[in-house]
Amino acid sequence: MSTKTASELAELAGLDLPARPDGPGAAFMLSAGIGCFVMGLFTTLDEASKAVDAFLAPWGPGGVGPLGGKVGLAVIAYVVSLAVLLAVWWKKDVNIKRWFWVSLVLGCLGVLMTFPLFFQIFAAE
Repeated sequence: MSTKTASELAELAGLDLPARPDGPGAAFMLSAGIGCFVMGLFTTLDEASKAVDAFLAPWGPGGVGPLGGKVGLAVIAYVVSLAVLLAVWWKKDVNIKRWFWVSLVLGCLGVLMTFPLFFQIFAAE
């Protein structure tokens, strides 16, 4: 099976699409992975340490329950990482496949760390 570039495909050749850098797309993917990972990490750390629980208490908006601080820090991590990555990758081409896989691994680890069967392993006695 041969691989064809976009210019070789008849469907795309007539559209005259401008070439665009893939850095911004990679930045959004990686930031989402980072946000998921931070959420899972703080969920697990909160279960493992009462000090982390006390640290997370003021980070969340009031009245949303025990996930408030974790979600607040995950959103901050997402926004900050997105701003930094967009500033660095705005007009650059990056290896989007590599950053997709890194993002996927971070996201999967983050989701894994939010499951009770996982984070209860680290519960403080």
